[in-house]
Parts: sequence; C-alpha cells; structure tokens
Amino acid sequence: MAAYPRDVRLTPAQRATAWFFFIMSGLFLVQTLLGSATQHYRADLQSFFGFPLDQWLPYNLTRTWHVQLSIFWVVTSFLAIGIFLAPLIARGWEPKRQALLTRLLLGALVVVVVGSLLGELAGMRGWLGPLWAQLGNQGFEYLDLGRIWQVLLTLGMGIWAFILFRGLRRRLRTEHLANMPWLFFLAALALPAFYAVGLLASPDSHFTAADFWRFIVVHLWVEDFLELFTTATVAYLFVLLGVVRERVALSVIFLDVVLYSAGGVIGTMHHLYFSGEPAEHLALGATFSALEVVPLLFLTVEAWSFLQLGARRQSASSTPFPHRWAVMFLAAVGFWNFLGAGVFGFLINLPIVSYYEIGTGLTANHAHAAMMGVYGMLAVGFAMFALRYLIPEERWSDRLASISFWSLNLGLAWMSFATLLPAGALQLYKVVDAGYADGRSLGYLQGGTNMFLEWLRLPGDVVFMVGGVLPLLWLSYLGIRYRSRTTRSPEAPAETLLFTEIVPDSSDDKAEDTDAADLVVGVADKVAGGPEATG
Repeated sequence: MAAYPRDVRLTPAQRATAWFFFIMSGLFLVQTLLGSATQHYRADLQSFFGFPLDQWLPYNLTRTWHVQLSIFWVVTSFLAIGIFLAPLIARGWEPKRQALLTRLLLGALVVVVVGSLLGELAGMRGWLGPLWAQLGNQGFEYLDLGRIWQVLLTLGMGIWAFILFRGLRRRLRTEHLANMPWLFFLAALALPAFYAVGLLASPDSHFTAADFWRFIVVHLWVEDFLELFTTATVAYLFVLLGVVRERVALSVIFLDVVLYSAGGVIGTMHHLYFSGEPAEHLALGATFSALEVVPLLFLTVEAWSFLQLGARRQSASSTPFPHRWAVMFLAAVGFWNFLGAGVFGFLINLPIVSYYEIGTGLTANHAHAAMMGVYGMLAVGFAMFALRYLIPEERWSDRLASISFWSLNLGLAWMSFATLLPAGALQLYKVVDAGYADGRSLGYLQGGTNMFLEWLRLPGDVVFMVGGVLPLLWLSYLGIRYRSRTTRSPEAPAETLLFTEIVPDSSDDKAEDTDAADLVVGVADKVAGGPEATG
C-alpha cells in the first residue's frame, strides 16, 4: 500500500520549503491589502476611510507594488513546489547540501523582493537620482523593478533550475527525453531563460522595441512557458496522486507544447496594436491566444472525474483521501483558466475591440480572473499539497483549507461579476459612444453608476482576504511551527514516496473498477519501479 502523509519522512530540502510557503502567504496578504488600497482610490479620492493614505502610499505606488507582488508570491510557490517534487521524482535521492542551497535561494529571493519594492518607493520619491532605472523603477508594467533587481531575479531562477538539476540528474540519466521527468525539468529551465528576454527592454530603447520585448515577458513568458511549467507540474502531481493516467498526462503536455507555443508566439501579436502591427497579425494573435485554455481544461476534466469517484470511495473508507483540497484548487485552475483567461481574454483580444477597450475595466477583469484564477489558485494548490506533509496530522485542518478554497473562489467571482465585468462593459460603451478620452476621464470614473459598482466590490474583497488569505497564512505558519523534525535518508525505498493509492473495492460495479484501475496505473508503475510511459 502507498504511504499516507503521516508515514512519509521528508528530505531536508523539502522541509526547507516550509519557509517558502510561509513567505508566499505573507506576500499574498500584503498584495491583497495593497490591492484593496488601490481599489479604494477608485471609489474615494479623498482619503482611506478618513486616513490620508495618499501622503504615504500614493496610487501609483500601491498599484505598482500590487502588480509586482502578484508575480513575486506566485513565483515563490512555483520555486518551492519544484524543490519539493524533485526528491519524489528522483525516487528518494537527494544530493548533499541541497537544503543549504534551498535556504540560500530563499534568502536571495527575500533580498530581491524587499530591495525592489523599496527601490520603487525611493525611485518614485526621487531619492535615487540618476540610478532610478537601475535600483528603482524602469517604468514597464510587470517589469517595474529596477534593472539590478531584474538581473538578480533572473539569476535566482537560474540557481533554482540548477538546484532542480542536482536533485533530478540521477533520474534524468535513466529516462528518455520525452518522458515526464525530462519534460518537468525542461519546462522549469525555460522560466529563467525566457524571463531574461525582458532584459532586452530598457528605458533608453525606442518605444516600439521596448514594448515588444516587454510583451514577450508579459505574454510569451507568462502565457506560454509559465503555462507549460504549470501543466507539467500539475500533470505530475495528478499522476502521482492517481488522479489521471500517465499516458493521458503525457499527451496533454505534448498538446500543451503545440498549443501554447502557437498561442504564445503568434498570440503575442494581439498585444502590439499600438506598435504598428498589421491587422492580419492582430487577428492571428487573438485567435491563437484563445487556444491556450485547452490543455489545462483536459486535465481538469480528468481531475473532476477522479473527485467524483474518490468521494464515493471515501464514504466507505476509514482513510479519506488526504489531498482533496489540493486537487480542488488545481481543478479551480481549469475553471478560471477557461473563464478568466479564455472567455474574458477572448472578449478583449479581437483587434477592433482591443482598439477601443485597451486600458479600460475589461482589461482589469481579464487580468484579475486570469492571474489570480489560474496562477494564484495554482500557487495555493501547490502550497496545500506540500503543507499536507509538512503539518502533522493532528495539526492539519481540512476546515481551514475548505474555508480558504471557497472564500478565494467566491471572493474572486464577486470581484469579477459584481464590479470589474459590468463596470468594464459600461466603460467600453462610453468609449465607443463618446470617445476614449471621455471613457477614461475623471468625471466618468467618479460618476454615480461607476462609483456604485466600485463600492459594490467591497464585500467580495473582505471575503477574499479574511476568509481566503488568512486561513492560508495560518496553515503556512503551522507548516513551520510543527513540521516534522525527522528526515528520510536517501536509501529509503521508493514506496515511501507515494502519496495515495486508489484501490477498487468489490462492492463497486465492473465499470467503476476498470476506471479506478486505470487511474492508478501511474502509481502502480512506480511501486513496481517500472519505466515511464512514453505516451
């Protein structure tokens, strides 16, 4: 039988990731607080409930920090889950000093995050003089951080890829290049490689060239290679958990490579309307960009089938499936990927719509539903998966995980459907009817209907922060406070690495037994030490 979380001994590097998830949760909380302040400026320009917040944190600073932290806390979780999975993929082996490198990476990440945020504050205050672009703010959205911090972040992700290679190299020697261990590593390697492309954009560059390279990061890195790593990691988790068959996971990853590469490379062009791109390029970009939602949707369908099957078996079992909420967060990724990135993205991607709509509320609707709905839910799902092992059984709380899941999803849905979507649609109508300047004017934004919609967002934000973020922060704290002090030696048998095993019982009908048996093909292969499927 496969091991239950309480029976699994973690490696030193896996234990070190507890700090990653705690810092991730803290950054998430700060990011939501800054987001609420930024939103409040849209509803009340005078003060923050009577407090003169603008004297300390003006709108341009809160918005910059809010956007930057959305990247920082998500990337922190991605770094952590890669390190956490490496010993599991390597069948228990972990090289010496892997934990030390992990802690050094965490320290470097803290330096970059704190340094870049303080640099942006100092740059906006004019305290850096001619060094504002190097240490302060380059002025590019999503690449706001100073050039030095951008270089250090790129190097940090490169060190992370090196840490993964150290942990996986024994397994990689025995695997075909088309198998899942290599696909996981190559997807991870692409993250620092293509984030580095943003270094080609600088404040001294011509706008057309700078904006092109910036959007390579915003679109090609975020919506191609980050999505590729997402799919490879989720697929590996689902296979190890018995959620999908390994052959299906490999097929989805290869489909992901084709669709995301087309959607990422060609789809990038839908961002470049004001850089002089021909209309044909924009039409192709909008169409291919919309295809990016397909691969994760396939994985979600498989995961949902598993959840239904697992729920029936759990009712008759004394050992419930321990990763229900991790899988639920991963399933939510598929939902928001289809709605936020797909539907809401396609609504604003078409060239004629983009011409009138860019920079209005519908862009913010797509950005929040896609960034938080896909990468945010994914980052939290990764944390839930790892924390299930870091937190002792008697300290773990399914109730807190449940509250966090439903609050984050309901709060995000409220944010989108109560405010961002209707306000964006009305603003687009205003732009088409009266002109772009009128639709973006302070008079319109402070109008009665728009102000009502802005204030209507408040209940959803409270649910999101109080019910969603705070329970996650507490669970992450438990992961540090009570994490097991016992570690697993590299000679531990491979069976102790498995997470769960779904075994059909005789009371189910034959069709369900066959389905359940298919679901654990990947787990059974690993128990037997068999080769990876090649798809």
